Order: sequence, then C-alpha cells, then structure tokens
Amino acid sequence: MNAVADARLRRPGSLEKNPRLSQWLRLEHDGTVSIFSGKVEIGQGILTALAQIAAEELGIALERIRMVAADTSLSPDEGVTSGSLSIQDSGSALRCACAHARALLLERAAERLGVPGGSLRVDDGTVRAGGRSTSYWECSDTALFDREVEERAPSGSRGERRVVGTSSPRRDLPDKISGRPCFIQDMALPRMLHGRVVRPPHGFTGLGSLDDAKAKMIPGVVAIVRDGGFLGVLAEREEAAIAAQRALRAAASWKEVAALPGDIYAWLKENAIDHRVISEKSDGDAKSREARTLAASYSKPYISHASIGPSCALARFEGDKMTVWSHSQGIFNLRHDLAMALGMPEEAVVVRHAEGAGCYGHNGADDVALDAALLARAAGSRPVRVQWMRDDEFGWAPCGPAMAMELRASLDPSGNIVAWQHELWSNGHSSRPGRSDQPALLASWHLARPHERPSAINMPLPAGAADRNAIPLYDLPNQRVVNHYVREMPVRTSALRSLGAYANVFAIESFMNELAQAAGADPIAFRLRHLGDPRARAVIEAAAHRANWSGWVPREGLGHGIGFAKYKNLGAYCAVVAELTVGQEVRVNRLIIAVDVGLVINPDGVRNQIEGGAIQSTSWTLKEQLRLGERGIASLGWEDYPILKFSEVPAVEIELIDRPEFPAVGSGEAAQGPTAAAIANAVENALGVRVRDLPLTPERIIAAIERQ
Repeated sequence: MNAVADARLRRPGSLEKNPRLSQWLRLEHDGTVSIFSGKVEIGQGILTALAQIAAEELGIALERIRMVAADTSLSPDEGVTSGSLSIQDSGSALRCACAHARALLLERAAERLGVPGGSLRVDDGTVRAGGRSTSYWECSDTALFDREVEERAPSGSRGERRVVGTSSPRRDLPDKISGRPCFIQDMALPRMLHGRVVRPPHGFTGLGSLDDAKAKMIPGVVAIVRDGGFLGVLAEREEAAIAAQRALRAAASWKEVAALPGDIYAWLKENAIDHRVISEKSDGDAKSREARTLAASYSKPYISHASIGPSCALARFEGDKMTVWSHSQGIFNLRHDLAMALGMPEEAVVVRHAEGAGCYGHNGADDVALDAALLARAAGSRPVRVQWMRDDEFGWAPCGPAMAMELRASLDPSGNIVAWQHELWSNGHSSRPGRSDQPALLASWHLARPHERPSAINMPLPAGAADRNAIPLYDLPNQRVVNHYVREMPVRTSALRSLGAYANVFAIESFMNELAQAAGADPIAFRLRHLGDPRARAVIEAAAHRANWSGWVPREGLGHGIGFAKYKNLGAYCAVVAELTVGQEVRVNRLIIAVDVGLVINPDGVRNQIEGGAIQSTSWTLKEQLRLGERGIASLGWEDYPILKFSEVPAVEIELIDRPEFPAVGSGEAAQGPTAAAIANAVENALGVRVRDLPLTPERIIAAIERQ
C-alpha cells in the first residue's frame, strides 16, 4: 500500500469529507493565519479551542490565528455542530491539517535557507538556521497547500505544549460581557426590510380565509406575502411588521389539525411501530441466583429549547442568488433544504453563520431562515430580517421528545445485580435539515405546492438518539435493552441537548439507587461494585471525595445524591453529587462534578461547558415541561414555561481530571443526565420518597408522598 492510500485510511474526524489542506487554513499577508472550520460558535467556546489547536500545531502565537465564521462558500463541510463532537471531529482534523502545513512550511524554509531540516529553529513562525532567517509567510504560496492532508506527528508531548491545555481567554465573551452588538438579532444591512410570518398558536393544515385590508393600511407595510398556507408581511420598520402580523393573525382562519392525545406516555406505548433490541446478553448461572426483582417506570416530558433570544435570520435575493445569514448549527444541511424548498440549485444558495442565542439543539433557527428567504423573494433585491416572536418560538420550534421508560432488575442474595431490563418509548430525536429527501423546514410544508413533513429519526448506535446511554456501562451478566420507536409525532420533535441520554441516565441512575437501597448498600459503593472501567470509577470516587460523601450528616429536609454516565458510552465520563434542600419547593444548593474528557484543550472551556450543562439540567429537572393543549402546545410564554432563575442557580464545583494519554472528547452534554439523576436521588434521600416523573415539581412530590 502506498503512502497516500495509507494516509487516506488514517484520516481522522472531518478530513474524510474534506481532505484538501487548502480547505482548512490560509496564510495571510499581514502575518496572520486564517483557519476555516465548518463548526459554529453557539456559546460553547469551540472557536477558541480550535484556535488553540491550530496555534499549537503551527507553533505560532494564538493571537496570529483568525477564525473565519462558517460559510458554505468558504468553509469545509463538517455537517452539524452537535453531539459534543466538535473537538473530536473538527479538532482532530485541524490538528492534522496544521501539523502537515507546518511540515511543508519547514521543508520550504530549509530549501530557502539551504540547510538540513533538522537544524531549523522556529519561533512564532520565524524560522532560523546558520545566522539566516525566513518566515512561514515568506515560504507560503497558494500551490503549497493545494494537496490532500497527510497524517503527521503532533507538535509535542504534554510538557512541551504551549497553548493546548491552558485556559486561553474565550474569544467570543468580551462583546457579550460588554453588551456590544454581536448576535444575528443585532444585524442590520443597508436598505433592510423587516419581516414577520403569521401562524396560529396551534397546529394547522392550511389557511382558510384571510381579510388583509386592515394590515395593508398600517403605515410602513410594504407587502403582504402569501403562498398557500404561508403568510408573511414586509415593512420598513419592525414595529409596523409586528402590528401587521397581529392584524393578519386576527383576520385569518385556519384549517385545524386533529386533537392531541391526553396521556402522551400511554399514547407513545400504544403507537410504537418498531421494536428493536439494542443490547442483549445472558448468563444462566447468574440468572439462577435471582432472589429479588424490582421494577419501576420513569418519564420525561416535552422540553423546549427556550432560547432567551427568539430565532432570527436575514436573507437577500439578488438575480438568481440567495444569501442567508443564520444561527443554524448545520449551515450546509440548511443550504441543502433551502435549495429544495425554494426550487433552486444548491450552488445558488449561500448560508453564512452568525451567532445567535444558544440552544444546543434544533430550535427555530433553520425554520426562520426559510421564512426570511421566502419573504426576500418578494422584496426585490432588498435584504430582509425576520425575527420570530416568543410565542412563535415556543409554539413552532421543534422540542425535545417526551419519553417513557420501564426498568426491571433482579438481585442475588448478596445484593448484586444479576439481571437487567430497560425499555423506552419515544419519537425520533432528530428532524434536522439535510437528513431526508424532503425539506425539514416548517414553511415548506404549508406552501401552495407543499413538501411532505419528514418524521424525526434516530441516529444509529453506538452514539444513538432516543436510545443514547440506554445501555448501562455497569458490568451486568444478564441484560436486555429495547428501543420502541414512535414515528407519528403529536408535536414536532428533534434534537435537544444530549438527546435521549438525559432521560435514560435519569432512569438508570435513579433505578441504581433504588436497587442499592434494596440491597442495603451505600449508593456509591453499590455502583463501584458493578463497575470495572477504571476511568468511570475514578470520576465517581473524585466527586464523592470532593463532596465528602462519607461525612454527610443527615438532617431534616436536606438530601444528597449521585448520578454518573459516560456520555454516549463513547465520550466524557461525568459524575455529579447534588446537595439540596426540600421545603415548599426543591432548592439545589451545590453540585459537585468530576469529569474526564481525555486531553483537556482549554480547562476553563471544559468547566464552562460542564457548569452550563449542569445548570440547564437543573432547570429541566425541577421546572421545565411543555404543556399540550387540545390542538397544539399550550406553553407559549415564560409564564407558562418557567425556567431556573439566577437566584436559584446552585454553586457548581468542578473536579477536572486531565488524561493527556487519551484523545480529547467533547464536554457539552456530559452533565445533563448525571445531574438529573443526582437531583432525583437527593430528593429521595431528603424525603424518603421516590419521584420518577420529570420535572420534580412540588405537585409531583406531593403526589408521590400521598401515594406512599
């Protein structure tokens, strides 16, 4: 096998799809290096971490690295920024690309200086040998990087690293902290029109009748745009667009959809169409030792992304070209579906990423991009900005699916688990663009020539989707895990941070505590008894030690609990200890978290991600649920969808275990499930009552007490 073929076999991460070196970096005349990544900044600090990787491998100062915002006309296609995969996929690809670029530059420098390559000394891109010097920039030309990336050795060992492993300041934070306009919601283009789209606050199959006379009389209204059931307005000023939207909504009648089910969990169990055993193993000898069997049911509601800033997009249609600015997490997938919906060739559509309010999943960002594009076609060559309203975001953005789970396990006379069964019922966890032969964009389903709405799907294991983390990491002799897939969607579902891992880990780790109690064992000792993975054991022991688990003093109304998972059973290890008070409501006082992400690129970045995930999970676990009305989502504002307040945010302590001998993995979703389970176990520890249905509201806790 030749060297080129061998290199292709070993291409890591996103290089498989984007093998050209010139796709990843370019040396600029001003002494900087432009780095191109298809991954996008959504508040997770990824562009800072990728810049650190590039600076490390090139051997230059971090300040020389310029990260170029993702753009379908410039960037490598890296799919979707999701699944805690950016460091694994983009980071590993970028490391290889920059290591190869450095090797090429040094070869060229040796030629220019007339010396052997081994005699070169490099300092921030300046190359010296024998009293002479040159630089990367003098050695570079467009032809140098016009080749495929080859695997090269990384820049150095842990002790030699200068940038990777340091807490370099986040590049995206100064503007946010100072309040400087930096989000897509702040963007304004010359001659820009403002748009709004009119939809009812419930599901509909089409637009019945419309009297638009009042809306047309509003000063500043430029046009009313209608295409089948798609209805929008263009105006010179935003307040005029909002007034016209309200007038049109009041004057329109809609063809309604069928009523939604009353008991969503029973409905899920009745409507599953695919029943897949995803893990099964058996040991007759172990099963013969069964002495006691326990069973429990758990549930998770529909959850909104609840982004603080509603979704927004800008679009401009000039000639036969459509340019869209979007905070989508997958700009290439969005381009694909926009082209389908608009009936345009894909090369005629350019999507440029602009940062928006964070959501860590599939919210309305992609949908509003099509809204803006449809209105832009009616605006001549003027750009159009479309901003969803709060009720649009709650009512029409995809939400995280409701899930039902049933667990069953048997203990032997010594209190060891000898049999385990886990069944789950759920819709698919992804209806993102780019994954179907029909556009996964809201407006496309309501046009005069409508597209069929694709069903949410599940990505296959080992990462999985609904069944993510449904296979326990514990060493169990008998095990059966079944995923019951529900295709029909009462409400639209898609990816929400950690997908099914949040609910599955909540259920598994809650049940582990119930089994530990039945076995008369300490919850942490019980877990360690069933866990051989040394990295898994290490995070549990580190969290317990930092929390002084063995020194906990029981007091009325106070509780502590543990939760653990290895995200996707492939990624970061995370253990959480929650300490809380139960009064009129649950108040989480402290979260102690140990995490192992392998090689740590930016310690502060990892801590930020784990803290943010744990706080969001605390909000989901205590408060968040989308309530369904007869025809659609009934939670259309903050008064109907409470989230954790700043005054309720717990103290979070992070124990970061750096393991440079292992590849770096992402941390963005590792804390979601363990935090939920730790809180649920702490509530049981405080009250002696097990609450198995999320969220853990006062009403649910009272109901559980009354059932005892």
